[in-house]
Amino acid sequence: MNELARLDRLVQQTADRLAGQQVGTVVAGLAGGAVQIHGAGRTSPGGGVPGPHTLFEIGSVTKVFTSIVLARLVLDGSVELDAPLAEVLADARPGGATVPSRGDTPITLRHLATHTSGLPRLPRGMTATALLRPNKPDPYAHCTAAHVLDGLARTRLRADPGRAFRYSNLGAGLLGLALAHRAGTGYEELVTREVCTPLGLVDTCLHPDAAQAERMAHGHTAGARPVPHWDLADIPGMGGLRSTAADLAILLRAQLAAEHEPDAPLSPAITLTRETRHRVNPFAWMHLGWLGHRLHTQQGGHLQIWHNGETGGFRSFVAFDPEKQVGVVVLANTRRSVDAAGTALLRTLQNEFAAA
Repeated sequence: MNELARLDRLVQQTADRLAGQQVGTVVAGLAGGAVQIHGAGRTSPGGGVPGPHTLFEIGSVTKVFTSIVLARLVLDGSVELDAPLAEVLADARPGGATVPSRGDTPITLRHLATHTSGLPRLPRGMTATALLRPNKPDPYAHCTAAHVLDGLARTRLRADPGRAFRYSNLGAGLLGLALAHRAGTGYEELVTREVCTPLGLVDTCLHPDAAQAERMAHGHTAGARPVPHWDLADIPGMGGLRSTAADLAILLRAQLAAEHEPDAPLSPAITLTRETRHRVNPFAWMHLGWLGHRLHTQQGGHLQIWHNGETGGFRSFVAFDPEKQVGVVVLANTRRSVDAAGTALLRTLQNEFAAA
């Protein structure tokens, strides 16, 4: 069996296995310069099989796009990576935005992108249990810019900025809000301008148009009950994007090519996101937007750079290895995790396919 046929088989097998656990799923595998994408299950009760161009909510994979936008704006001089958040938001509201502090280091854009700001995981007044209620409308619907900034002024930091990794949806939402404010545009327009248009992504968006809405999968709980879509109000930079396996495969191809094609449209920004890192433990670290770790030598010693995502009715997993030149995308329209299946496929590709 040649490599393309083997890749095709592995991707289809992963999709078929997941279909028994999910309502629907689409899996993409990249290896040796080739891409294979397969779907299984259904887009909704009575719907068809999802495919490369089916839209899913990608949840926190959105943070990867937000961080690429940050890198692009840093490179064109619009912002500085270590600019204090308070300065970027200084004129976001009358009297400016009050940003909490602890110690002598202000929260910077770098801290927000690497989850080292010390901010809590969720905006003030929200609890994790509220996100788990089945059939609940968008729990972030009230998170307007005014509401979030009011809560920010009364938020206590859990650590000194820059000292410790502490995953924060609030921090990523504030990053997207701040970047859009600095650019003088909306978050969706900013992502389109800085990421989607240069890469040729045609279905990555916050608000699907009529044609895209017809290709949108319906979200479900782990028990396969329908769930309303999430929009995340004014903090979509933490998890509001919709996308397709086809678009995310293009994003991964750009990630894999960055070191070999330095003049490609997004290569400088991608390089900056990966040059920046905060060590989490001896084996793991945080880039701008991406999490990274290296497996123990007994597990192959492979590099894995990844992010996953979750909304009320969707799960996502995107990962790659620039050394082996392989990557995976897994999207599902159920809240049941796809991380294990995505990780297993990535490790198989790392072990079985040589770098191009």
